[in-house]
Amino acid sequence: MSVLTNNLFKPIMVGRIKLAHRIAMAPLTRVRADPETAVPTNVMETYYKQRSQAPGTLIVTEATVISEQARAFPGVPGIWTKDQVSGWKKITDIVHDQHSFIFQQLWAVGRAAKPNYLFSLGNDFVSSSNVPDLTSPYNQEGIIPRALTIEEIKQYVKDFAQAAKNSIEAGFDGVEIHAANGYLPHQFLDETVNHRTDQYGGSVENRARFTLEIVDAISEAIGSDRLAIRLSPYETYGDMKYGPATLEQYAYLLKELEVRGLKSGGRLAYIHTVENTFDATNSVGEPILKRPLEFVRNVWSGVWIRTQHFSRDLALDFADLDDKLVIGFGKMFISNPDLVRRIKEDLPLATPDFTKLYTGGASGYIDYPEYAEKK
Repeated sequence: MSVLTNNLFKPIMVGRIKLAHRIAMAPLTRVRADPETAVPTNVMETYYKQRSQAPGTLIVTEATVISEQARAFPGVPGIWTKDQVSGWKKITDIVHDQHSFIFQQLWAVGRAAKPNYLFSLGNDFVSSSNVPDLTSPYNQEGIIPRALTIEEIKQYVKDFAQAAKNSIEAGFDGVEIHAANGYLPHQFLDETVNHRTDQYGGSVENRARFTLEIVDAISEAIGSDRLAIRLSPYETYGDMKYGPATLEQYAYLLKELEVRGLKSGGRLAYIHTVENTFDATNSVGEPILKRPLEFVRNVWSGVWIRTQHFSRDLALDFADLDDKLVIGFGKMFISNPDLVRRIKEDLPLATPDFTKLYTGGASGYIDYPEYAEKK
């Protein structure tokens, strides 16, 4: 089969937008924003311009902080001030000028932040419960987070909704709730972190309440077809520990999102999952790659972005098996700004310089060349 007849290079509707193909750029934290104001910088404009060059591409931004109290580390961008909105507007204009699309990933960090950085800003170190991340390189002092009060939880929900409004003002096509990778919504969903005994803990339904309240508040603010959510049920980063209730927890959450989707105007633009694959062997001892998130399609019938450990061949195969599937690529978009072309034409892929992911500046960020044919 020609790659041009494969689903991966066919258009697909995602919420209100029509993608030209089914390769998406996954969110990638790069800490190139102004370290004091969290305003996007000129080098970020070039970065997103390079990676949205193939018309009809969906770009999901790096995680973007929703409010002052939700900050994490210096160098990550925000979306709560007018200057931040103006800085992002330059980027969304650039992406749209290339006929591509861009969603903003909305971020509240919780216990995964640097506590001493938060204290220097006059902010508190919080989570769903007073359970620390014992693996964090940012919290070697073992500072214990404070459990959010119900009033503070309600404020976070409002902050997510306001950030979504700010994103639309900045020209984004939609927003993605970052409920994965050990950050604040994930800290409520995880049974090993959430030890609450009120309406936000103690049961599958209660642990999902915070995330679903965010979903409903943003849906009301900007429309559910401009909203997406990222989930990572089996993520262990940030000292997360999946357990006996993990499958039930996420099946319930997906069911609630699907029920909303069955109502008129209630369908989210997409669900985005981090695969968290692991190596295994089959019955005859051959190595295989396990993907524990196949259950998602048993519940969720909308557009699904699957990200992590996809090669070109796997992306082509998976896209043909599921007509509502988009494949997310992360690190390969760092070192291959023309990744869509390289996958389409089966060109060699460059490897990113991992020592420069978070160092700031242009090096290892916007200096990766496009593919050039050898003469």
